[in-house]
Formats: sequence, structure tokens, C-alpha cells
Amino acid sequence: MTALRIGNCSGFYGDRLSAMREMLEGGELDVLTGDYLAELTMLILGKDQLKDPTLGYARTFVRQVEDCLGLALERGVKIVANAGGLNPAGLADRLREVAAGLGLDPQVAHVEGDDVRHLSFADALTANAYLGGFGIAAALTAGADIVVTGRVTDASLVVGPAVAHHGWTPTSYDELAGAVVAGHVIECGAQATGGNFSGFLTLPHRDRPLGFPVAEVAADGSCVITKHDGTGGAVTVDTVTAQLVYEIQSTRYLGPDVTVHLDSVRLEQAGADRVAISGVVGEAPPERLKVCVNELGGWRNSAEFVLTGLDVEAKAAWVRDQLGARLTAAEVAWSEVTPPPADAETEESASTLLRCTVKDSSPDPVGRAFTSAAVELALASYSGFTMTAPPAAATPYGVYRAEYVDRSDVTQTVVHADGRREVVADPTSYASDEEAPGARPSPYPGRTDVLTRRLPLGTFVHARSGDKGGDANIGLWVAHDGVDQDLYDARVQWLFKMMSPKGIGALLPEAADLDVEVWLLPHLGAVNLVVHGLLGQGVAASTRFDPQAKGLGEWLRSRTVSIEESLL
Repeated sequence: MTALRIGNCSGFYGDRLSAMREMLEGGELDVLTGDYLAELTMLILGKDQLKDPTLGYARTFVRQVEDCLGLALERGVKIVANAGGLNPAGLADRLREVAAGLGLDPQVAHVEGDDVRHLSFADALTANAYLGGFGIAAALTAGADIVVTGRVTDASLVVGPAVAHHGWTPTSYDELAGAVVAGHVIECGAQATGGNFSGFLTLPHRDRPLGFPVAEVAADGSCVITKHDGTGGAVTVDTVTAQLVYEIQSTRYLGPDVTVHLDSVRLEQAGADRVAISGVVGEAPPERLKVCVNELGGWRNSAEFVLTGLDVEAKAAWVRDQLGARLTAAEVAWSEVTPPPADAETEESASTLLRCTVKDSSPDPVGRAFTSAAVELALASYSGFTMTAPPAAATPYGVYRAEYVDRSDVTQTVVHADGRREVVADPTSYASDEEAPGARPSPYPGRTDVLTRRLPLGTFVHARSGDKGGDANIGLWVAHDGVDQDLYDARVQWLFKMMSPKGIGALLPEAADLDVEVWLLPHLGAVNLVVHGLLGQGVAASTRFDPQAKGLGEWLRSRTVSIEESLL
């Protein structure tokens, strides 16, 4: 059976609007997927529904389909997306209206059952179980042209079409695991072709928009990651590794359909812009389903002060004292101040920023009471007082947490184009809860003293970082920069020894008092760090400068370490 060509046209709600047309026109595809959901997106959609219960889906997807539906039907490309968010039925109805207005009659199906607010989450704004790909597969098998879902896992958008095409069963664990890896690689769109890639300086065609990825999924679950010819960016072992290690946890990647052994994944450059993924091992899925819960946590606001020239620490201390005395918010957070360089040649480079963030269960202490207190200091505080912008009105923020529910409490249901409802059966067996292998051993065997140089960690190490609720994830791997295999292997061994759970605090002082897990992925030459609690209650509630930890890996790469001369 031929491989199934699955393209991606969206990695988040707000991604490049033209990508759906670019992917349909740029080359051959069988299926086009779009990932529109994240933990933060569910919160945003929940707020939309508070204003209008008929909303709760990604409205940009409707615009894309309106523009491209005729082209997709003409080319025989199926569209699968999780843009249904909190209201997949509403999105399916809206798509039928759009199609009728275009004089088209596609078969539109949707998958529901992920909303579990009734399961003791009544006070939550959103509570959605992560569903698998077999509902999508059932819809496609029945002839759907478009399948929209609520909260399925991102990889399920690829697993479902692969199951339908190749006829896999719920116990085809290795094949399903391979499809999950393919889905994980392409789910974030251009991140697999050079977006957010620490080696961006090596990318060709940076004057062009980055192409979106394509996965050619074979019957045995192996795949090739590629992109349409002529698009920007590149598909290399390093760009694919960057996405593989993005926002994972241990060496076991738990999904509703299968548990993936990430330490089994093997990559090979199979040609220009073609990376082969093989050897993926899977086992039965976990017994319970993960749930994304978002609650309204309260109200927040912030103000940013510009400190210029001399005595910036004293200026910061004074405004903290002045403003702090008037604040009644339950939580007040101030950023750290870094003095600018001496004798700076521009005013901007002679300046630094001081940010104050306030949070409270009521909007009053973070509304006018906060903004007025900040603005009234304009002529009564430090020399050169100015702000980057006037303080705005208070805004609500959400708090994310992960929960788990029994599968028997969740009914995954496919609503076919003709209105027929089909319940998707649960798996018949589950993996044990045994601890995942691959945690970095401690103590790790040391090396004899050798001549070293103090250089940035990123001298030959790439990184990709992100958030998982309140935890930060950092994937590090040794660059494939053309060195011989012996030197590459030595660099990997050095990286594995460098990344000690107890030593991370020296490299990342902000994590010094936090629990850090280190997981080794030898086949990828990679290490995955999970920094628990760094992001507090998640992106929407965090007061950090980088609440999603997107730049955390780049900071780590910039840190100076001792690198042996023989590795350079």
C-alpha cells in the first residue's frame, strides 16, 4: 500500500492564514491537517463562549475553508482539524453553511465527547479530555471530506487518517506509535522546517516564508518528513529533532491510542529536505485519559517603567517603594533590573526596563487603583521617569491544571455527515504504570581532567524549549554539523554528563530550588530536561518574562561551560 501524504497548515490558532492554500497548491497531498488548539487556546475559546455560546471554535479556520474548499474537493484532499475547540458541532454546522454559499456539498463530520465538565469539573471554564485518532478514522472511512474535532491530541490528526488509510487496528502498537511520532513532528507547522530553530543561520532561503511540513506515512508506521519544493526553510535531522524533543516529558510519550517509546526513534537524512523516521516502538496506551482544565483565576495588570543612564538600581528601588506602598493586590511581582552598559551610544541601549505585575481575585485592586497609582508618579519619582505604554484596564487570567479521568467516563462519538452517531470503542488493554527508563544515572561516570575552554553551551548544542502547564521543557541535542562519527559520539557523551539534575541550578539559577528531571535519548543524541514548577500555574497566570519558556533553551545555550579541547 502506498504511503499516505499528510500535510499540515496550522500549528496554532493565529498561524499563517494563507498556509492552507499554499499547501493545497504547492504539491500532492492526500490529507491536510490543522492544529489550532493549545492549553491557552482552550482558555481563549472558553472566554469567547462566555460572550456568545454559539462560538468556541477557531474562526480563522472557517475563513481558510471558505477560501480553499473548492480547491481541496477538486484535488481530492481530505481536511482534518481540531479547530472545533469547545464546539465542534457548531463548527461543522458553520462549515455546511459556508459550503452551501459556495454551491458545494462536502461531507462534513465531527468528533465530540471530550467535554468532561460534568465530571466534578462544574466550576471549570473548560475541561476537555484528550481523545485519540480512531474517531477521525471512522469519519474518514465513512466518506467524510472534512473532519473537525474538539480536544484530540495534536498527533491524533495524523493518526486518524493513517488508521483509515492503512487499516490498522487498536493493537497495531508499533504502527500507531510511528504515526504519533509523525504527527508530533508536523503538528507545530513550520517548527519542523526551521521555525524556532537554534541553527537558523544555516537555513537556506530565509528570504522566503518557511514551508509547512508533510509526513509520508507508510503501512509499517515509518515515515518521511518533507516539505513542498520551492518553499523556505529546510527539513534536516536537526530541524526534525528540534520538534521531536519539543514539550515532551520522559522517554515514554503517553497518548490515548498508544504509548510511544521515544528512545526507539531513529532519524536518517534520506535526501534533500527528506528525513526518514523508523524503528518506533509502541505499547498499549495508559488506562486513564488526560484532561486539560482551565479555571478563571482572577484579574491581572502590569506596568513597565523605563530606567535610563546612571543609578538604575536606586531608581528601581525608589519606584518600588513609592508604588508598592499604594498597592492592595493579593500578588505583586517585580522584575529584576540589569544595569545598562556604561557610556552607551544610544538612549535605548542606555536604558533598562522594570516591570510590575499585579494579580487579585477582584478586578478593583488591579484596575484603576493600580493604574492611577502608577501614572501619578510621573512627575514625582525618579529622574527620567517614563513608561513603555500607559497602563491598561485589568484583564481576567486563567489557571491551567492537568487531571485524569477513567475512560469509562468519556464517550468519544463520531457524528457522521448524515447525522448518524457512532461511539468509538475504548482500547481493550492498557500499559502498566511502571517507571519510564532513561532517567540520567547519578552519579554519572566522570572523565579524567583534560584541557578545556570556556565557551557557550550552544557551541555545538541545539535547544528547543516550551511549556507543559506549570512545567518547562528543554530539549538539547548535539548538532549534526558534519563532524565524523567518533567526534559526534564524544560530544553526545559530554552532553549527557554535563546535564546533571543537581547541576542544572548552576546553569539555570532560576531553577536552583526546583525539581529537575533529566531524560536521555541516545539515538537522537539528545537530553530532555523537565523543570517542574518554573511557570507557576501556567502561561495565562505566569508573571515570568517568558511565560511559555520559549526562550529558555536559548538562554541555556548562551551559558558558558567548560568544553574539552578535543571536542572542538
